[in-house]
Amino acid sequence: MKIEIIKEIIKKASSNEKFSVLTNLTNGSSEIFRTGITLSKNFINYKDKIQNHYNLKKSGIIDGTEIFIQNYTKPIEIIIVGAVHIAQYLIEFLKNFNFNITIIDPRKYFITKQTFKDVKIINKWPDEVFENIETNSNMALITLTHDPKIDDPALKHALKKKFFYIGALGSKKTHEKRCKRLKEIGFNNEAINSIHGPIGLKLGGKSAPEIALSIIAQLVFEINKSNI
Repeated sequence: MKIEIIKEIIKKASSNEKFSVLTNLTNGSSEIFRTGITLSKNFINYKDKIQNHYNLKKSGIIDGTEIFIQNYTKPIEIIIVGAVHIAQYLIEFLKNFNFNITIIDPRKYFITKQTFKDVKIINKWPDEVFENIETNSNMALITLTHDPKIDDPALKHALKKKFFYIGALGSKKTHEKRCKRLKEIGFNNEAINSIHGPIGLKLGGKSAPEIALSIIAQLVFEINKSNI
């Protein structure tokens, strides 16, 4: 592999940029690939297969070719609204994955009561936070407060930006009221139904760590379901 390619890999990886490295195992040539980049003659004949593996974030030898693809993906941004007890267990699980985690909670009492290590904490209202940060569909939202004044603005923003995962803690009755409020302000059924509520896979657990585990299980499933 040429030194120029290695330098570019290091640069892109350090900036958390999404890209792939293609290697032709027949002649040893390598190059960087991203959506929209024109492939060289060593790879152009397999453009569709390369793009498919890139979209699926799959690394390995592409079937029917002598091309090895190594995908480098940006860490998924997880925004947790609510510095509550469940959030502590949730973060411990999340730290085992390639996630960037931010906690938002305007209530100083909860921020100071809980202990969150190595996690970005923002003590502001969600709508204020979202006005000052860049968000996209590679992000996930988990709301935990049960308080519409805090959760709803975050949910509205996530729906508008089409976050790939949106989950909201609360009972079925609480979620029904939540859906009604969102419908009243203009969100359609398709958007509202994209919210996982009550949040988490049905594992039957009731304790804080069990609920956190169910949330992680659902989040990981949503990330990987296209590969199943």
